[in-house]
Amino acid sequence: MSISLADVRYAVNRIIGLARRGLASLRTRGWRATLHRVGVHTRRQPPAQREPLYFPDNGPFVPFSVPRSEQPAASIVIPVYNHCAHTLACLRALAAHPPASSCEILVIDDGSSDSTREWMQQIDGLRYHLRASNGGFIAACNDGLRLSRGDHVVLLNNDTIPQPGWLDALLATFAQVPDAGLVGAQLLYPDGRLQESGGVVFADGSCWSYGRFESAEDPRYSALRDADYCSGAALAIPRLLFEELGGLDSRYAPAYYEDTDLAFKVRAAGRRVLVQPASRVVHDEGTSNGTDTSSGVKAYQVRNQAVFASAWQDALAAQPAPGSVPSPALLHRHQRQILIIDECVPQPDRDSASLRQFNLIRMLLAEGAHVVFLPTRGEPASRATEALQAIGVEVWHAPFLDRVGSWLRDNGKRFAVVMLVRYHVANECLPLLKQFAAQARTVFDTVDLHYLRERRGAELARDQRLLRSAERTRTSELAVMAATDVTLLVSAAEKEQLATDAPQVRVELLSNLHEIAGAGEPWAQRHDLVFVGGFRHPPNLDAMTWFIGEVFPLIHAQRPDIGFHCIGADVPASIHTLAATRPGVQVHGYVPDVVPFMTGMRVAVAPLRFGAGVKGKVNLSMAHGQPVVATTCGVEGMHLQHGQDVLVADGAQAFADAVLRLYDDAELWQRLSDNGLANISRHFSMDAAKQAVQRVFFAK
Repeated sequence: MSISLADVRYAVNRIIGLARRGLASLRTRGWRATLHRVGVHTRRQPPAQREPLYFPDNGPFVPFSVPRSEQPAASIVIPVYNHCAHTLACLRALAAHPPASSCEILVIDDGSSDSTREWMQQIDGLRYHLRASNGGFIAACNDGLRLSRGDHVVLLNNDTIPQPGWLDALLATFAQVPDAGLVGAQLLYPDGRLQESGGVVFADGSCWSYGRFESAEDPRYSALRDADYCSGAALAIPRLLFEELGGLDSRYAPAYYEDTDLAFKVRAAGRRVLVQPASRVVHDEGTSNGTDTSSGVKAYQVRNQAVFASAWQDALAAQPAPGSVPSPALLHRHQRQILIIDECVPQPDRDSASLRQFNLIRMLLAEGAHVVFLPTRGEPASRATEALQAIGVEVWHAPFLDRVGSWLRDNGKRFAVVMLVRYHVANECLPLLKQFAAQARTVFDTVDLHYLRERRGAELARDQRLLRSAERTRTSELAVMAATDVTLLVSAAEKEQLATDAPQVRVELLSNLHEIAGAGEPWAQRHDLVFVGGFRHPPNLDAMTWFIGEVFPLIHAQRPDIGFHCIGADVPASIHTLAATRPGVQVHGYVPDVVPFMTGMRVAVAPLRFGAGVKGKVNLSMAHGQPVVATTCGVEGMHLQHGQDVLVADGAQAFADAVLRLYDDAELWQRLSDNGLANISRHFSMDAAKQAVQRVFFAK
């Protein structure tokens, strides 16, 4: 593959950027932490590995039990006609890994002549129904609909092996997407290759199984997305909607195109048809009817295409032309496509910048955009990747992402907007965007003004080398702003700073984005102090060194009953060592769920002595009704007033006194709790950010 000049420029900019940041890290973090970070950036990542496929034992039949509920959330309908060994394997898989959701399993026997009846009647918990005569797949499914009692009906072929978690993933999609009307599973061949991740329908009614024979982990097929149809081999639909639509249309009897027709009816009813790749089902395609369309039941596939095309002539006029090769650009052609480029995928449970980014993505999706995330570090898929895919983001990762330049060359022209996160990422990628995505509006998300944070840290440390480094960062950061269309800032204070430093730059204020959790426990039922912040962020390390070393001993001397809880990933040894010498301090490190600390601890502290931007730790506490004691730096640009929304103190003794005052004053505590919640709603909620998001990402 050839390498373009833009690729070379990207590589040179990246090397220079890594070298500069490495030197800055040496000065602020030391050589051990810097060496670790260099290793993360430069080592070759191993390919991602999904859970291996599950297959049940294929031994002789012996009676067993399957899940059953009298009030099921889902009725799993399995139509069968002979092939009892396949049906047995399917039921064994359901029994081996029962769903967390309540369910019932109905086997609808369409007149089998093998051992199906003998075996099914010995399976405890199974609802077995023998039809009076053979009527075909559609008739059997509609019988299952009439017999079902669940909130959702799940059609499942008997030649499938549902993988662990498959049903729960399908049902969770309806809770996540309120207007979902039909959700299909990702179908796999027994060797693990993709059989179908939703289907594409062309203007003549012909169909394409999207992703067939490719990797099931390919980013094009791994995210929740709208599909033209989903195969009836494994799909879920609300039972009441299924009944309103009349079940499967008998015009397509005995089989084929009935699932495509159902999907079009669901969409005509104003609901969405989605494929959920987190639901994996192995399908032994062709077991029942083979694959030869020239004879047998399979021949109805050809006849029913004409029936379908006639019934949906108007809707098909908007579909792609026959012969088109489906791609993300084609499938999302009616949506505004937005690309986000950052070093790595956001982890909203680890830092406030990630939470802001994740919630911004949710807002873009809610407005109908298709969002693509490109992490320049080329990491393999992770839980953070899967979290984005689960809400519908196309996330690229190793080994499918080779070079950023080559990816942009192949994909750049489909984007209306490209958002570059952090100045060093923007500096590396702007030449590529100029060449491969010149039509896109470029948005630079500062996260915070890096040069301002670095300058303040240098001034606190009284380090001239750090001051010079901050000036170099300032030059680079302002150059990126000048080269992009819009710059996103998180605080009014930063906006004022830029009005002086770069008045010609177009800026928009898009601050931290939080959902309001509510008041939590009342004052009397809360206790102790808490701090939340990752330790890769130098201001947090300095804050905890100061608070644990100088401030908390003053609090502990007066109130030894008050404990302090330090939460955050990547805690260095220096903090553990310091905490061990301070009674009452507990260092928890990374905590998967911080909510109990937000709702149960009485006071949060934000003892930041330098930094920039808006402090997510302050927002997070206030969104849970937890009052905060912070420094002047900690509340900068957050529309907070001392004594009304927050207590502000800067010296060690003053900070300790403020904590003790708030801890014991129930009336003050309640005022700050109420006003903090109101502040989040007014300035840092997703509703508050809607207009800015519209201007930046959707204005023509």
